[in-house]
Amino acid sequence: MDTTGRASAVGVRGSLYWLTHRDGPARVIADTPGVRVRLPEMLGSTGRVAYVTDAGGEDAVEVADLPRATGAREPVRSAAGRLGRVHELTASPDGTTLAVASHDGRLLLVDTGAGDTGGTAGAGTGEVAEVAEVAELVRSVNGPVRHLAFSPDSQWLAWAHPGTDGALTRVRIARLSDRTVLDVTEGRFEDEQPVFTRDGRYLAFLSWRGFDPVYDVHTGDLSFPLGCRPYLVPLSSATPSPFALSPEGRPAAGGLDPDTLGETAGEEGTVLVEAEGLASRVTPFPVAASKYSSLHPVSGGGLVWLRWPISGALGETFANPADTSGRPTLEHFDLVKAKRTELTGSIDWFAVSGDGTRLVINDEGDLRAVPANESSDGDSTTHLDLRRILHDVDPRAEWRQAFDEAGRIMRSYFWDPGMSGVDWEAVLAQYRPLVERVASPDEFADLLRETVGELGTSHAYVAPARRDEGPAHYQRPIGLLGADLTRDGEGRWRVERVLPGDSSDSRARSPLAGSGIREGSVLTHVDGRPVDPDAGPFPLLAAAGGTTVELAFLTTEPGDGPDAVPRRPRRVAVVPLVDERPLRYQDWVSRRRAVVRRLGDGKCGYLHIPDMGGSGWAQFNRDLRMEVSRPALIVDVRGNAGGHISELVVEALTRAILGWDLVRHAQPVSYASNAPRGPIVALADEATASDGDMITAAFRLLGIGPVVGARTWGGVVGMTGRHRLGDGTVITVPMNAAWFDGYRWSVENHGVEPDIEVLRTPTDWAEDHHPMLETAVRTALDLLERHPAAAPPGYDDVPDRSRPPLPPRP
Repeated sequence: MDTTGRASAVGVRGSLYWLTHRDGPARVIADTPGVRVRLPEMLGSTGRVAYVTDAGGEDAVEVADLPRATGAREPVRSAAGRLGRVHELTASPDGTTLAVASHDGRLLLVDTGAGDTGGTAGAGTGEVAEVAEVAELVRSVNGPVRHLAFSPDSQWLAWAHPGTDGALTRVRIARLSDRTVLDVTEGRFEDEQPVFTRDGRYLAFLSWRGFDPVYDVHTGDLSFPLGCRPYLVPLSSATPSPFALSPEGRPAAGGLDPDTLGETAGEEGTVLVEAEGLASRVTPFPVAASKYSSLHPVSGGGLVWLRWPISGALGETFANPADTSGRPTLEHFDLVKAKRTELTGSIDWFAVSGDGTRLVINDEGDLRAVPANESSDGDSTTHLDLRRILHDVDPRAEWRQAFDEAGRIMRSYFWDPGMSGVDWEAVLAQYRPLVERVASPDEFADLLRETVGELGTSHAYVAPARRDEGPAHYQRPIGLLGADLTRDGEGRWRVERVLPGDSSDSRARSPLAGSGIREGSVLTHVDGRPVDPDAGPFPLLAAAGGTTVELAFLTTEPGDGPDAVPRRPRRVAVVPLVDERPLRYQDWVSRRRAVVRRLGDGKCGYLHIPDMGGSGWAQFNRDLRMEVSRPALIVDVRGNAGGHISELVVEALTRAILGWDLVRHAQPVSYASNAPRGPIVALADEATASDGDMITAAFRLLGIGPVVGARTWGGVVGMTGRHRLGDGTVITVPMNAAWFDGYRWSVENHGVEPDIEVLRTPTDWAEDHHPMLETAVRTALDLLERHPAAAPPGYDDVPDRSRPPLPPRP
């Protein structure tokens, strides 16, 4: 947004437009087919905008005039090939300096030349003007620095500097005149998003340093879900904290005494930093610990931020399981009054105007400009009509640019600087001519898949750009009934089985559960339309997912036998499922647990872990306490889709029983609790992937138990985040490689061999045989016979605390 809050620079598919908020036309700033610009930044009140462009083949900074009536100059491009892949770009308030966070950890300062009113002769969009000074301020050896912010006088820069493990970060500030760097925090915690208040008196930041443990309601474990707060640092010891006590007491409005603030309170001023005792002046805001993000200073000496609801990883904490968005709340904090105000809960993200008076809010794609320090109403809200921007797309030019950008991204982030010996530039040159033959987003994605496939490394995914494929109604999913329906010889569609589901998973419930519709009922109509004998009910359920439909059945009378003909009409209203997989998965697990119970004569517990993410951790703990109480345990990671929690699973499975806690009228409890009592056997197959590979390797390296099944997938070079290209295609980069004692690099592209190889043939699938489960149970029972499960003690040798007999009296 510009300085006044009247207009914004808007990026559209790699081009940049100038859009006034209220009325007015949309004007182009940068729009060259095959060139992507991103990260626009207003250069203060100079009437210029800076952005990153790849017009020269590498990231560069370009400075352009905002649209005006007369005298527009050609954009000036500089620093091409000297910036690396730009992660963040921010401009000083006076517009003379850009701070650049590069992919390789460098924090760079770039002179914009904004003070040069005459422009740079001969430097247009087709030329590179190497006139800008590029200076390296600091360099991180633990990934990119983040969250760059200038002081209001443009003399100081703050940022979050990553620590040794990539998670802990410290806040640092630098005086640009002499490059003096100061540590505001120690780096013990996750300190991020530092900003200077607009009066220059304070530095605020967010920190995950709250350690108030919350008890897990199931296992008694303790965690820290409420660890974040905003913190404030008076930059000078002479500056009063708005939260400190005063001998005179607080003013009626609370916060600071206006008479002691001086004339510059709430206005931009010169920043004075007293280095001594800086870290000791850090103080928390008087707000509840939660999850916060997007901290920004606004006019009047206040700050705004987003506060997020605390919710589960699967979204099941919300009342409606279909709505897992967990949108944040925008809040304003007035430092003078020390008062927090909720501005709106209808928000996804926002941007702040240069003068801090206005915000542009994105509300599910709807943009509106509102006041920055008070709740908006109809008079103070301006809706931004994006339809004024008319953008012509040249798909082939977009694909050329996206192909080259994908190549640069892969080159910049691939885990091995040597690209695993692959001549990457030669690979790009080999495939680049095929871009000219691409005719659709899916074809372009296929081409990128073939290209990155030359690296021979896992987790190099490509997702094609999606276009609006018809009206929204036709994009709605088919409705699913959570039941198995079969066509009988008379062309009637019978309910063969209503899937039982699982009450501990809100997504795993059939719409027909509890409706009174039993097996054998005949489905005759959907919303009054008869079910076709050949096509069945499924065409009638098209686009019905998540909506309410009426189903008409013929059912049997109460007390009728199993062979009775259903004749009784019955109508029910249901909401068909959008996704039946959670329901069918829980049914799959329960049926395999029943197989294990039967084969092991009740001696073996059974746990399946579908992935190493939130759903996998939920499934693991769903039955952990019951299953580990049996003498042996089968841990099934077949089909595990990977993730990042294998360490947590390993910790749980390597607990050892060291003793027992005996209570009268109750069964003994093991110490450690929820620890396996006897042998553990793992099941793996060719679909056990990524972090599933890693837990299988951990089973073997730690000797947790034998692995039964087939060799795993073999993909342990993981990805971190996703990169969206200019045309909308999304790629991932293999960024972090796993190395194991005993395996070294060999798990990637090979997998983990099982101790006992067992394959499940197509015939086994067709006839519902379970050779892997059978072998795993036999192995567990054999181990159990040789190494009995831990058992609690009896009362045979309890200590005798009775009084010993006294010696006879002399």
